[in-house]
Amino acid sequence: MQNRYIPILIALMLTPPLLTQGQDPQFSQFYAAPMYLNPAFTGNTVQGRVTANYRKQWIKVPGAFTSYSFSYDQFLRKYKSGIGLMFINDKAGSGALKYSSIGGLYSYVFNLTRTVGIRAGVRASYISRDLDFFYLKFADQIIRDDPFGTIETFDRIGKTYFDFATGAVLFSQSSWIGYSFDHLNRPNESFLGQDTRLPIKYTVQGGYKYVLTEDVKGNALEDITAVVIYKGQQEWDQVDMGAYYRHKMMIVGIWYRGIPGLKTYKPGYSNSDAIVIMLGLRVQDYFHFGYSYDATISKLGIGTQGSHEIALIYEFAQPEYKRNGKKQNFMVPCTKITFTQ
Repeated sequence: MQNRYIPILIALMLTPPLLTQGQDPQFSQFYAAPMYLNPAFTGNTVQGRVTANYRKQWIKVPGAFTSYSFSYDQFLRKYKSGIGLMFINDKAGSGALKYSSIGGLYSYVFNLTRTVGIRAGVRASYISRDLDFFYLKFADQIIRDDPFGTIETFDRIGKTYFDFATGAVLFSQSSWIGYSFDHLNRPNESFLGQDTRLPIKYTVQGGYKYVLTEDVKGNALEDITAVVIYKGQQEWDQVDMGAYYRHKMMIVGIWYRGIPGLKTYKPGYSNSDAIVIMLGLRVQDYFHFGYSYDATISKLGIGTQGSHEIALIYEFAQPEYKRNGKKQNFMVPCTKITFTQ
């Protein structure tokens, strides 16, 4: 009976929005979802940290894509380790195709010198993917008196599997470069029992923070941080590059997504996706808020009305390691909406 699903699944896979969504959910504020970007960023804080991300992609397209992410991580100073838990939910189109993930993360910090370190991390996730035909509309539901109509109903089908990732970051107090690999075990994601392996996705990330002004204690009041991220998975690849400017509590960022002038998917279709603009706010160094808008510059054009994204980060002060207390270990200077001082 599984063969009856094949024409429908083929039609779904040939739908352009699903193709452009790619295999994994994507967040424009990538450093506001640090553990999703690279498990090595787990625990890159002297406090417990809660992070929430919400993304509404292509809001004018019927059944816009919606992604959520919630996570908690904590640095265990005694063990030089970070631990974390992350949940992700993604609904494609009308909600017929759903993706959910819950994962545990661990990282360890190696201090090479007093100013240079390495963080290495792993992530193990349990994935659930579902296809619910209740949310799909077919021709015989719209055309009245269709002689080819059918009253056949389709069951909801799903697939569950484990997924593993790893990564590492080399960092100083002003710069970093890292890599990560997702889908290391190449899980089988087929709904129909076939052997459809998820390709390994690789990501390279890096950046540099330049301090413009400091207070009398040497704390940065104003800085600019340049960032670049490269992602690849089989024939697909993408570059995010841009910069953040921070002045005290306020942050402004702009970056480009695509590979300008170097690659085209096919004649007439350049590898350009969006220009992203971000505004952020930091309150007392513990609460961080960011909003970003993706202005689509691909062939999809302004008809999509872009994408909106919100990120929230809250850090819980640990009494024995408050920022005004004893000296703390230095951290990767990138992985928040604002940057660790």
